[in-house]
Amino acid sequence: MSERRSPSSATLRRAAKLIDSVGAPIQMALRPTRSVGFPYRAPSKPKGVAVPPKPSKLGADYDTDWARRAPSNAVRSVITKGPLRLAVKALAQPRILGVDRLDDLGRLDEPPALIFAPNHHSHLDTPLMVTAVPEPWQSKLTVAAAADFFFDTRMKGAAAALTLNALPIDREVTGRKSSDLIRSLIEDGWSLVIYPEGGRSPDGWGQEFKGGAAYLSLRTGAPVVPVFIDGTGAIFGKGMKRPKPGKSKVVFGAPLRPVEGESTRRFNARIEAAVTALGDEALTDYWTSRQRAARGTNPKLTGPEYNGWRRQWSLSERRKLGAAGMRRRQKRRWPDLG
Repeated sequence: MSERRSPSSATLRRAAKLIDSVGAPIQMALRPTRSVGFPYRAPSKPKGVAVPPKPSKLGADYDTDWARRAPSNAVRSVITKGPLRLAVKALAQPRILGVDRLDDLGRLDEPPALIFAPNHHSHLDTPLMVTAVPEPWQSKLTVAAAADFFFDTRMKGAAAALTLNALPIDREVTGRKSSDLIRSLIEDGWSLVIYPEGGRSPDGWGQEFKGGAAYLSLRTGAPVVPVFIDGTGAIFGKGMKRPKPGKSKVVFGAPLRPVEGESTRRFNARIEAAVTALGDEALTDYWTSRQRAARGTNPKLTGPEYNGWRRQWSLSERRKLGAAGMRRRQKRRWPDLG
């Protein structure tokens, strides 16, 4: 093997001259900027002084006010009634029921803002709700979205705010800042979609409801509309890498108002019971579900208490009764051996 020769001193001198010839013009061009100070440069920091960190502009602190101004509303209206609606129809083929239960409120001279409280199995639930909520509420609808997921980057936050009018909400607890913002929006006539479960189902069954919707209703006076969504978990549930086109169903319930003196916990239990009854209605019929509701025997959204394969088996049997069971399946053609 031949030995690698080190560069000669003459070569090194030529390289140094070349660097000097290139660097000199750059230094001359940057010389005027040396005297430029504040506000074009960050102010100097005295030694021994701790500078507090800049306030975060992501997560729950992401500012979405711009998404509710006239230009953003116009763009979102075009997206909602155009490509978003077509995409939802092609992917989920939704069947929407129970809208007539909101007719009395819709016929008022000034329809009140509403809090829609659906179950949550898929990222597809939000586009489905945005396109399924009827007017006059659809044009002034906001969505409570998980701050740690949808607003962890500026790009995701801007997309969620513009297309869905999403608000960053802490999924564990409704903070005072978020509740004050929602209260001001409801007073301005904006309705809200919030998922009482706090997140998507991890195994296809429902989760216990948290008190966010009930708390906001008690604080703002807005009625809560229970909603049951069926089929989206089988189309694009948690853990699925790509969606599988199928059918879905959205069932709206009658609006609920808190009773005088009712606590958040009890009102939340009534909301969960109403969504449970709607789930039974989606799988059977109205009369059967109401009879079971009167007896307190509606099948729980959270599924059976046992674990393992029996729980998954029960989920597959339940899905066969609902919209997921109506998914179009490929017809097998067997060879003709006769």
